[in-house]
Amino acid sequence: MNRYPAPDINELPDDIKAKVLEVQEKAGFVPNVFLALARRPAEWRAFFAYHDALMLKEEGSLTKGEREMIVTTTSAANQCLYCVVAHGAILRIHEKKPLVADQVAVNYRKADITPRQKAMLDFAMKVCQRSHEIGDDDFPPLHAHGFSDEDIWDIAAITAFFGLSNRLASFSNMQPNPEFYLMGRVPKAKPAR
Repeated sequence: MNRYPAPDINELPDDIKAKVLEVQEKAGFVPNVFLALARRPAEWRAFFAYHDALMLKEEGSLTKGEREMIVTTTSAANQCLYCVVAHGAILRIHEKKPLVADQVAVNYRKADITPRQKAMLDFAMKVCQRSHEIGDDDFPPLHAHGFSDEDIWDIAAITAFFGLSNRLASFSNMQPNPEFYLMGRVPKAKPAR
C-alpha cells in the first residue's frame, strides 16, 4: 500500500537493523514507520533520534500518556491515519483507558481528560493549526496548570515534530499495522499455568 516500497530488513545498515529488531522483539511486530523511513538511513537516524529525545525523555511534567495525547489529537487534526491509529494505541496503553484515544482523536474537548490535559491540547492545537498566532497570553493558562516553560516547549516540539511525521506518512500512503487497532482495547491473554 505504501507508495514507496520498504527496504528488506536484511539489507539495512547494521545499526538500523538492530533497532528494528529490538522494536520487533518488544512489540511483537515491526511498526511500518520503521521500515518505511529506513529507505533513507541518514533521515531515519535523525527522525528517530529526535522522536526519542521528545517522547522518551524523563525530564519535565508531561507523562508518556500526555505526550501520546498530543500526538493523537494533532495527528487527527492533520488527518494522518497512520499516526492516529499507531499513537492512539500507545495512548490507550499508557493511560489504561481504552476509550480516551478515540475521544481525543475525534473531539478532545469532550474527552474524559483532566482540565490540565485540555489546556495542554488547546495549546497543542493552536501550535498545530495557527502557530503564527501564539503570543505571550498563551503561556499563563498553561503555567496555571503547572506547566513550566520547558514543558510548553515540549508540547510545541511534539506537535511540530509529528506535523512532519503526519505529512510523511500521509503523502507516502503509510498504513497502520493491523496490530495497532486492537492494542490497549482488548486485555492481553494471561499465560496458562
